[in-house]
Amino acid sequence: MRRLVLASNNAGKLAEFSRLLADLDIEVVSQGSLSVPECDEPFNTFVENALRKARHASGITGLPALADDSGICVPALNGAPGVLSARYADVPDVDDGLSKDARNNQKLVNDLRNIADKRAYFYCVLVLVRHANDPQPLIVDGLWWGEVKGEPRGEGGFGYDPHFYVASLGRCAAELDKTEKNRISHRGQAVVRLLERLREEK
Repeated sequence: MRRLVLASNNAGKLAEFSRLLADLDIEVVSQGSLSVPECDEPFNTFVENALRKARHASGITGLPALADDSGICVPALNGAPGVLSARYADVPDVDDGLSKDARNNQKLVNDLRNIADKRAYFYCVLVLVRHANDPQPLIVDGLWWGEVKGEPRGEGGFGYDPHFYVASLGRCAAELDKTEKNRISHRGQAVVRLLERLREEK
């Protein structure tokens, strides 16, 4: 495997995976650069959505494809926001002056207002298919526990990071520098496992 398509148009993800896979001499290209349209994500599980995205990108390009799906899960809310993390507070035609991230965080904090158990975890699954009909996709994941805080802290990160408090560090995810966060986060854990699996296949 010398080249693969990343089933995402996120420039940050492309840069991160390009850097990580360079040591294995694998070139990573974005699906957008190969005219691959966005894929719908209709499933209720992260792994099904990631697999769909990977097969979609591979089927169009003929290349191996890597996809991820991730989000925040709150046990007291039956796992919500879960796969809907990025669109948890989506309400059509609402202009309240808030960013999508701010609206999602506000809804999550409000939903937990009268609930004592505020434990939460970030989850990430990575799926790599060698071809569109790969019968044995390479699947790895990572999980990062914390709890939801009502007041935001920190200026870094994105999404739910300002409200995701890690007790062992005494800080929210948005207070961590990028290197520290990547080392311990759900995505960081999944990437380490992906690299281990790819080295085994070399």
